[in-house]
Amino acid sequence: MAKSEKILTLHPEGKNGVNIDVEKYNTLKNYILMALKERGDIAFSHLFEEAKNELQPSFEGKVGWYFVSVKLDLEARGIIERISNKSPQVIRLKK
Repeated sequence: MAKSEKILTLHPEGKNGVNIDVEKYNTLKNYILMALKERGDIAFSHLFEEAKNELQPSFEGKVGWYFVSVKLDLEARGIIERISNKSPQVIRLKK
């Protein structure tokens, strides 16, 4: 079995990231970015549940764990941002 390519994620608070499969990273990155481009600001919990329901049947591993890791990485890279003082947490593409 071929060894899959990995990516080390970043964390917005400078904590250690995690090594995850590039293919899984890209699947979730594309899902998050497409949803934000199409719909603008989204409650994190709502998008999280949608991703789990839509992707889990064909996804190897726990969608939820990967989703959080990729979301934090996108924040750390300045691609998306949390809207401060919102509860529940709301995310959007960074302008």
